[in-house]
Amino acid sequence: MHVSTLEWSITVAVTIAVLLFDIVIIARKPHEPSVKECAVYLAVYVSMAVAFGIWVMAYHDGPGKNEDFGLQFFAGWLTEYSLSVDNLFIFLIIMASFKVPRKYQQEALLVGIIIALVFRGIFIALGAVAINQFSWVFYIFGAFLIYTAINLVTDTEHDDDAENAVVRFARRRFTLSERWEGLKLVVRENGKKAITPMFLVIIALGTTDLLFALDSIPAIYGLTKEPYLVFTANVFALMGLRQLYFLLGDLLTRLIYLSQGLAVLLAFIGVKLLLHALHENKLPFINGGEHVKVPDIPTPVSLVVIVGVLGVTAVVSLVVSGRRVRAGLAPDGDPLESEDA
Repeated sequence: MHVSTLEWSITVAVTIAVLLFDIVIIARKPHEPSVKECAVYLAVYVSMAVAFGIWVMAYHDGPGKNEDFGLQFFAGWLTEYSLSVDNLFIFLIIMASFKVPRKYQQEALLVGIIIALVFRGIFIALGAVAINQFSWVFYIFGAFLIYTAINLVTDTEHDDDAENAVVRFARRRFTLSERWEGLKLVVRENGKKAITPMFLVIIALGTTDLLFALDSIPAIYGLTKEPYLVFTANVFALMGLRQLYFLLGDLLTRLIYLSQGLAVLLAFIGVKLLLHALHENKLPFINGGEHVKVPDIPTPVSLVVIVGVLGVTAVVSLVVSGRRVRAGLAPDGDPLESEDA
């Protein structure tokens, strides 16, 4: 896929412009967005992603070109979007754990998204270099995704505490203020500098983004090996994530089988990567360093599997959790805690 310097420049410029627009809007008036506001922004971002995918099909998959870059983008975007929705569970836990005021949650989420873009940009570049230099890296990516899928199946409960080693270190090392001052990370109290709770929230969001980048980048490189598509799929997946957080709200807790669905998805992509690694094999201790004749899963099949798995996961989750709620249980099947408790 030939991507000109101009195309890269426009893509990066538009990404920065959207982020700056968000920063200006939020900084001007910190608030909890309405359902209408979230729905409008989300519709715009999704429409932009769809339009971009169609443009890739028209420009890079045009007449006489035997490529499917457009389908690769849609497969990558949907996968990254589903993984980003899983991020929202952790964001909910972080916000609840630190008792972030609703009007400041937009600011915290925006910072988290910017950090995620930075981390993913670094991992995208590293992944591209590794793929170009070492074809055997697909074995590592595939094995890692299958390992991650197994972990998702065996441990579907999200931890209800946002504390981690980095946050605990910050608590011990610095004086902590109880004041919320928007995005201010340091304030002065009694003549001494103290970190605000937002400082700890951003640390928690940043470390979480780092861990999720480790999963998401190998996953999308299993669907496309084009750094440009990997980058744009991640950008469009993160756009609108802040609005999705407020729009879905309690509905997130009803996606009770999301982890299992993502496990199936990651396992499928892991197998696809291992097959591709065998197909391109150059390791001397496997088949004497020769390519192994195995099927290579085409992009259209990958896209069908991704849409099917995500669709079934969402429908089954909502149906089962709805029945449980009507039966007086929590969406996950646990008894509801009484208000007196």
